Amino acid sequence: FCSQQEHAYPADELMPLTCRGRVRGQEPSRGDVDDALGKLVYTGTEHLLTVVFQVLNKTKEFEEAVKKVIKDVNLDNDIVVSVFETNIRVLGGLLGGHSVAIMLKEKGEYMQWYNGELLHMAKELGYKLLPAFNTTSGLPYPRVNLKFGVRHPEARTGTETDTCTACAGTLILEFAALSRFTGTSIFEEYARKALDFIWEKRQRSSNLVGVTINIHTGDWVRKDSGVGAGIDSYYEYLLKAYVLLGDDSFLERFNTHYDAIMRYISQPPLLLDVHIHKPMLNARTWMDSLLAFFPGLQVLKGDIRPAIETHEMLYQVIKKHNFLPEAFTTDFRVHWAQHPLRPEFAESTYFLYKATGDPYYLEVGKTLIENLNKYARVPCGFAAMKDVRTGSHEDRMDSFFLAEMFKYLYLLFADKDDMIFDIEDYIFTTEAHLLPLWLSTTNQTISKKNTSTEYTELDDSNFDWTCPNTQILFPNDPMFAQSIREPLKNVVDKSCPRGISRAEESLGSGPKPPLRARDFMASNPEHLEILKKMGVSLIHLKDGRVQLVQHAVQAASSLDAEDGLRFMQEMIELSSQQQKEQQLPPRAVQIVSHPFFGRVVLTAGPAQFGMDLSKHKAGTRGFVATIKPYNGCSEITNPEAVKEKIALMQRGQCMFAEKARNIQKAGAIGGIVIDDNEGSSSDTAPLFQMAGDGKNTDDITIPMLFLFNKEGNIILDAIREYEAVEVLLSDKAKDRATIFKGKMIPNYIIDSNLEMENMDQKSSENDSHKPNSEEAPSESQDAGAVGEEPEGGGEGSAVGDPDALSPASTASASVSTADQDPQAPGAAEAGAPEPACTPGDSQPQEQNTQAEASSKAHWDSKVQPMESILADWNEDIEAFEIMEKDEL
Repeated sequence: FCSQQEHAYPADELMPLTCRGRVRGQEPSRGDVDDALGKLVYTGTEHLLTVVFQVLNKTKEFEEAVKKVIKDVNLDNDIVVSVFETNIRVLGGLLGGHSVAIMLKEKGEYMQWYNGELLHMAKELGYKLLPAFNTTSGLPYPRVNLKFGVRHPEARTGTETDTCTACAGTLILEFAALSRFTGTSIFEEYARKALDFIWEKRQRSSNLVGVTINIHTGDWVRKDSGVGAGIDSYYEYLLKAYVLLGDDSFLERFNTHYDAIMRYISQPPLLLDVHIHKPMLNARTWMDSLLAFFPGLQVLKGDIRPAIETHEMLYQVIKKHNFLPEAFTTDFRVHWAQHPLRPEFAESTYFLYKATGDPYYLEVGKTLIENLNKYARVPCGFAAMKDVRTGSHEDRMDSFFLAEMFKYLYLLFADKDDMIFDIEDYIFTTEAHLLPLWLSTTNQTISKKNTSTEYTELDDSNFDWTCPNTQILFPNDPMFAQSIREPLKNVVDKSCPRGISRAEESLGSGPKPPLRARDFMASNPEHLEILKKMGVSLIHLKDGRVQLVQHAVQAASSLDAEDGLRFMQEMIELSSQQQKEQQLPPRAVQIVSHPFFGRVVLTAGPAQFGMDLSKHKAGTRGFVATIKPYNGCSEITNPEAVKEKIALMQRGQCMFAEKARNIQKAGAIGGIVIDDNEGSSSDTAPLFQMAGDGKNTDDITIPMLFLFNKEGNIILDAIREYEAVEVLLSDKAKDRATIFKGKMIPNYIIDSNLEMENMDQKSSENDSHKPNSEEAPSESQDAGAVGEEPEGGGEGSAVGDPDALSPASTASASVSTADQDPQAPGAAEAGAPEPACTPGDSQPQEQNTQAEASSKAHWDSKVQPMESILADWNEDIEAFEIMEKDEL
């Protein structure tokens, strides 16, 4: 607080690493993040008016802070701001400060000069936000210009079509409080209309709402649903609007949504997003940190058991990473590594302590404070974590950190005597500003009940404990919360007991689970039955991977549940070991034999074992052969067909490393694993690298690559058509000058180039003007999808598919064209005969007539099939080029 006053005031935020204020327009733009900054002294408005008094009980400092805000905050800035952020931070801060000011004035010692100045500023700001609601639906535009509104020519906003559900549904507390304080009903009316519209647009069969909605049509733009980012505070404000305003319709709506959340999204202790139209189908396999508020909301609802479960799961993640990552996977690995010092977990910790009186939550709070001081504290404040894995910092300290984090931590440890007012007389907004509950009976200009709306009939148990709990819920059973937490102590690997070693197992010491992770086979029915008994569910993902999730309550017995936890821990450890391997870029499989000549390049996934193709620039070249058995999981029965060739095999039935050892023993010089998931393609699925088997793989010396089903079928079709198919395995596609350098080029390649001219005239004309010795650059390139990590990246290796695949760094198109020089540069140096006729040459050179006739006859016999295949490839290439442009 003092650093903010010394180094940043009156800037919106403190930059704790460089010890200066962040003023919008003076620092490099951070995109949408800066929409939360409006040159409104956000930090001052948020915590000068609330933290100073409500937490530190420094009334004199609070009085000075109010005077500063009145003097320095300018609401008439020509700047575009987020309606949502400005509402919860600035409007909420002004209203919370006004609530405290009038309370102090009534006590007769402080603030005697105060005459509602903060409320006047809040009303002015409210009117500046109202133009955003100028839509047919009543949903507000996501941004507004504080000076010019939305549609004004100088507003620089008003073209948006979408907003998030939370952005439109998190207005009712502040807007209703403004109406009740001032007697001006228009604010509450606009906020209610937005809430009504979202309620009417909910998916009726599931009673869920999506993340993003079109503000004009009401169509759902993003149809996934959860309790985290984009939706979170919409649910929070439904329940809290009932508490603050006393309107039963808000409670009925909340209970309807809550029933759907617990039916579809809650998978204790996890909360996983689902599709609103297919709520039994998970939309992603990771969770974001904003859902950490939900246990606190469940306490307000009175549903304590799931609140304890989810909170404990989150705490285990924090103990592993010191902070809660912005997103983490279902096996508790980091998905997004940032942590901007979010307060939601501290909020839930405070509410759980109030509900249970369990001192365990004081220990949790102590851990939070110690981690903040140890890892986030810097000379000028507290810095956000750029990466929780490395402990690196970001020059950022959001206003919500002081407004919420320290407020909840102070209240967690404060005794009732430490407070000079009764906290039970107020309700927290989503930004932890306090609004007095007496507003429910003040200036009621809005009908309480929406009688036109029908509500779903729900089980009566859903309405138990619908009011806030202000007393300890379990005074006669202090072990209740501990009994719920105990089974969740081992869900994250850092806190789990050490696995039983092979030596201990052989000696019979320690428990023996019925199935070990290293032995698990996703295709083994017996293994699947054991998983079911242990409460472990198997989910098949679209790209062929499988995901495992364990629910202890679904196990056949408590012992089986323990076996399931142990199995999951082994699987997580196996995955962690595999994930430590270096992430490798995609590799290339290039068909170099007739009639392809290096023109077709298939994007392949690398392996974490075997020859590193990036260190062997020449790659591995050879003819391909299909092995028997095709899965490669036992001794190869046709070694004579495989020797000195590149083996083709199918994914499945055993580990990748086992396949590699078997074909290497048979004499293969390389291997290609083809996905057994019908229709899979690198066009639609991210590329992955093949993981090892958890053992030492130094004995594997041949290169291994992975092809999705569509790409693999291109090679299989070529074998059926031409029998002898030669490929090059390399780190990237080679141009034909490199492929044929130092090799005698057969006449049929030369003749085929003449035939290819009609199909590739433009390329031929361009290349004909180049000297033979010139090495044309390769046209082959990977269209990598650069951006955030793919959803669920790496879960395949984490949760048990024996052929587990780890994510590669980029995704590429399945087919790309290599250099198409009809001259085959480098041929002259190799002593190969010149082409009979080259466009642009004045005199053709003579050729061996017999060889030409023979190769011509050979070519004619293949013309029709090749033309057909090339036509298909050209279509694929054109489609890829269009996709590439769209991607760019």
